[in-house]
Amino acid sequence: MTVPIPRDIPDLPPIPGHVVLPPTVVPARAVLIPARRRAVAAFRGLIALLALTGVAVELLTGGAPTTALSHFTIQSGILLALVMLVSARCAWSAHHPLPGALTGAALFYVLAAALVHHVLLAHASSPFAAPDGTGTAWQTAATHILHTAVPVAALLDWLLLTPAGRLHLRQAPVWLLYPLAYLAFSLARGELLLPGSEDRYLYPFLDVDQHGYKIVLGNALLIGLALYALAVLLVALDHIRPDPLRRPR
Repeated sequence: MTVPIPRDIPDLPPIPGHVVLPPTVVPARAVLIPARRRAVAAFRGLIALLALTGVAVELLTGGAPTTALSHFTIQSGILLALVMLVSARCAWSAHHPLPGALTGAALFYVLAAALVHHVLLAHASSPFAAPDGTGTAWQTAATHILHTAVPVAALLDWLLLTPAGRLHLRQAPVWLLYPLAYLAFSLARGELLLPGSEDRYLYPFLDVDQHGYKIVLGNALLIGLALYALAVLLVALDHIRPDPLRRPR
């Protein structure tokens, strides 16, 4: 059975002229398939292993585990190890890399811990420097691992094996939220512990018993400004450094 053709065909709307579609921007990660980078995965696995080794030695030799875990260096080392493990898995299985904000934050925190240690705690001219010969040989080894070897390895991974241009200036204030929260945690922890308790304040520049709140908050402000400058420097370097993954034309 066929349908009869109508005699009167209704008028169709006029066909417009050339339609110009708005330009769209497709991110490169949507069209490029990541390749397996097993050497990169192995290197990042070694960085994670190095960080976890330093953390483990510090936990075993640094007194109460809760006290060791309260240190900024230990927390930042654990965070970096987790980020490196996940990044190693992504590189090994050709998955898309982790967001630059996360990997940049992990790098920033270990560099911040290293900067505070070498400038304020280990430098002989610093008023907060610890006396020589403190701690056992294992503790000294853990200190060098977490404050020197791990930051240098993480920085090399960022410079040589990580795509450039993934950090942004708006991320710098966000990265400072964790050090700010750590400051509040450290001061609250000191208030909850009894006066005269060992390691009541984990860092000498945050020792309220010795310096008072006015000086401690002034120290925290100066360190915060230095850390913000470090974050801005990382973002600037990320946009001027050559991209190690870009193939030459």
